[in-house]
Amino acid sequence: MTETNTPATGRATAQRDTRAAPAPGTQPGTQSGTQQVMTRPRGESSLWTEHGRTTIAGEVVAKISGMAAREIKGVYDFGTGTARALGAIKGRLGAEDGVTRGMSVEVGERQAAVDIDLIVEYGAAIPDLAESVRRNVIDAVEHMCGLEVTEVNIAVDDVHLPRQEAPEGSYGESRVQ
Repeated sequence: MTETNTPATGRATAQRDTRAAPAPGTQPGTQSGTQQVMTRPRGESSLWTEHGRTTIAGEVVAKISGMAAREIKGVYDFGTGTARALGAIKGRLGAEDGVTRGMSVEVGERQAAVDIDLIVEYGAAIPDLAESVRRNVIDAVEHMCGLEVTEVNIAVDDVHLPRQEAPEGSYGESRVQ
């Protein structure tokens, strides 16, 4: 097997000699030359079938993971303090806050791994919450992408505390007459 770069796509291709193994139902020596096998660019996944391939970008897996994790009660937000601060600035400027904040994925040809930076609501049982998030992310990615999820690592970076409400009428009123 030899590997060459294809100028049109910039992707490496592998040349496999298929003459030695004819397809079922054909006579030896009647199969044509070589077949090209495309190798995937880094960060994308290829699902191969006899009718073609499906390529899934890492960003897709990150979005699916983010949406699946947000479905779990007790999840407040995602990302480290720096990522949340940058997200708040983007939000004030009118930019959409990304669903992939706090998600890091590694995607192979048939497998994916997900790392999540998580902020939980105060009072949530963290081990139970982490397991629920993990199960939901695995189910969503495997169902939607057809990739085997090898691991979902969860880092709990913060706990969101409920804000204490100020007594009604205490804003702006003078304490004395």
